[in-house]
Parts: sequence; structure tokens; C-alpha cells
Amino acid sequence: MVQITKEAGYKAGTYAKLDRFASYAIQTQFIVATNPSRVLEIGVGDGVVSGHFRRHSDIPYTTADFAADLSPDVVADVRALPFDDNSFDTVCAFQVLEHLPFEDFEKAVGELMRVAKKYVIISLPHFNHPLKFSLKIPLFPEIKICIRLPHPKEHIFDGQHYWEIGKRRFPTRRIRAVFEKYAALEQEHVPFENPSHHFFILKKRTL
Repeated sequence: MVQITKEAGYKAGTYAKLDRFASYAIQTQFIVATNPSRVLEIGVGDGVVSGHFRRHSDIPYTTADFAADLSPDVVADVRALPFDDNSFDTVCAFQVLEHLPFEDFEKAVGELMRVAKKYVIISLPHFNHPLKFSLKIPLFPEIKICIRLPHPKEHIFDGQHYWEIGKRRFPTRRIRAVFEKYAALEQEHVPFENPSHHFFILKKRTL
């Protein structure tokens, strides 16, 4: 698994720009919508979302990351999480799983589902060429249209991402097929402000 360090990846003013803050807002919204009593987030990142919950909610929020220098609550590999089954109501992995070789993707999804009691929320990079239109007329809701133009190029490992949705061999239907082995795919969402992030909300099936 690729390790991102503080120095290499999360310097202020370079990592979290306007589009990424749009994704943070969606992450927060989706987590709250699951009404969790405990949350696990895989991948500390720059700590914006976890910090927001810790300052502005009473929800116990645990972070886990492969990179010890990011100071997660638990140092762990998403492919072998050190938690019991059904430990957290909601488990999240935002822009994390693409840092694993694709042959490990399903194993990681299985681990996320194992430790989740109710929901797993995942976002993944989706390579595309967006064509966006926005229209706002006073007194009427804003109309937003985003058309993602495909460009099925082969992905080349860039030192961080082993694969991305939208590139050759990684269509969205292939990702959905993995998710649907483990859970009901309750919702998908691509933010207008950040169409390179593709969100999936998975609801754990009850036996």
C-alpha cells in the first residue's frame, strides 16, 4: 500500500483546494445521514473531516491509517483491520482504496464491510473530462448539469494511484459488481464541484 506522508502530501494551500472542500462537505453530509453512534475513517488525510466531527459532534470518531506519521488513532492496513466484526455503525474510506493494487481492492472492501455494522461510505477517483453548465435565476433553484466525457486511456501508476475508475479496464460497473457482493448499493453521487470524486453508499445486508 502506498504511504503518503505529511511532508509529501498535505501541505497547506496545495492539497485542500476548493474542489476538495466540496468533497469534505459531501463526506460530512453522508456520515451524518447514516445516524451513526460510532464512526471509523480509514485514511487520515489532512484531518479536516475527522477534526470537524471531533470539535462539533458527540459521535465517537476513530481514525486508522497505514502511515504512522499521520498520527491515526490506530495504525492499521485496510486489508487486515484489527477490529471485531460490526464494531462501527459507519465505516468510511475516502480516496483511499486506489492506493492499493486492484487485486487487493475486493479484500479491502470485505474488511470494511466486516467491521461495519450498518454502512460503508467510499469515494474513489473517477478520471473524466467534465463538461459543466450552471444556471441561476433569481427566485429559482440553481440548475447544475455535469456531463463526464469518457477518455478510456490506460492507467499508469503515478507513485500514488494504482488504478482509477473511468480508465481502461476499470469501468464503474466493475466497481459496482465488487460492492454488490457484500452490500446493497444504496446511493451513488458525483459532486458537481468535484466530478473526479465518485461516492458510493453501501448498506450492509442483514442475515
